[in-house]
Amino acid sequence: MRQKLTDILYARKTGNDDARTSDVIDETVNREASANYFKILIAQFLSKSADALMNPKITLPWVMHALGVPIVFLGWLVPIRESGSMLPQLLIANFVRRMPRRHLVWVSGSLLMALCMLGIALTIHVAQGEVAGWAIIGLLCLFSLSRGLNSVAFKDVLGKTVVKSRRGRISGWATCGAGFVMLIIALILTQPVVGHHPMFVYTLAFVTAAICWGIAAWVYQRVIEPPGVVDSERQGSLLTFKRLLLVVNDRTFGVFVLARALMLCSALSAPYFVVFAQQQGKSSMMYLAFFLAASGAAELLSGPFWGWFSDISSRKVMIIASLCSALLTGFMAVSAGGHITALSGYSLFPIVYFLLTIAHQGVRLGRKTYVVNLGQGNRRTDYVSVSNTLMGAILLLTGLLSLLEPYIGISGILTIFAAMGASGALLATRLPEV
Repeated sequence: MRQKLTDILYARKTGNDDARTSDVIDETVNREASANYFKILIAQFLSKSADALMNPKITLPWVMHALGVPIVFLGWLVPIRESGSMLPQLLIANFVRRMPRRHLVWVSGSLLMALCMLGIALTIHVAQGEVAGWAIIGLLCLFSLSRGLNSVAFKDVLGKTVVKSRRGRISGWATCGAGFVMLIIALILTQPVVGHHPMFVYTLAFVTAAICWGIAAWVYQRVIEPPGVVDSERQGSLLTFKRLLLVVNDRTFGVFVLARALMLCSALSAPYFVVFAQQQGKSSMMYLAFFLAASGAAELLSGPFWGWFSDISSRKVMIIASLCSALLTGFMAVSAGGHITALSGYSLFPIVYFLLTIAHQGVRLGRKTYVVNLGQGNRRTDYVSVSNTLMGAILLLTGLLSLLEPYIGISGILTIFAAMGASGALLATRLPEV
């Protein structure tokens, strides 16, 4: 019998001669293993590409500044983008647990994010100043809640439709593709035409992001997902929040959550790398393109490697990547504190940022693969929702560290982050292999 094209590609991509892998329990999904793999891969690539287009650290601040939005609004972009999608996940999981099939939750989240992007594109042309600021912040809040739907549903569907030895590679290849998109964006920023028609370029970016999420939703709704274990009874709010006790009652999970919190070093330190570069006079549009290119190249080159490595040992990936991010952050802390002029060359900052992004991708892919493999069924849903809810709260608290900058400077803050990353790597050595 002639093999399906997806079976052949799946075997080549994953290094498995039998595309229908036997450790997928449900027979229907077993027959659709290769098709599911590529559907989820394509949807993830489109989602990550859309994320790159609306980057809250680069694109949104740039647009808001062009619209004359007061600077006070800019400080809320990253906290809302990250914490807004994590804090409500415990309540979202309470809803998701009652659904036998959960891929449509991801589809709903993607469609809502597409609508938010269209809303921001419209705001660019009808609002200015504070009005534009409040409109974008409101749409970003809805966007973050939609991301929460995707986060809870994605890991659960991934665990039911893709075998353990293939899960990390999906995120790895999707990250690689998104990195290529970042390189294209960086190339566009270097073109003179961008300066002549900025509003058109901003609008095009958000409309394209909306299209990406719309297509991703269409692809993802075609995933063949088996019915899973459901909670038939409605859970009260008290019982929902009692799941937070998992970090105490489940020792392995508790260690993972604490290690993950310390590994936030790789994400939290990145903006300070950019600020340090700006303080050294590297604030031109061309230099911004260099940072984008460095970030995109890092994702493009490191995604497949970290995905492959995570399928072998996601625990080792977390340890190595977190330790690397700690070393890089410590290096920049020394540079910032010592005001070493030799380190302010035109290419140094993007190179260090490139290496930090590689380490950050390792931390992300490692911990995502680890938590998916750690549990099964509704326990996996609990692990994801509880850890993400706690991370949302911790992110808000760590954001307060920026208040210390006038007293300890960027070097002091980076030193704290470097210590966090090293501690996270050390703590992760106590985790078992999954």
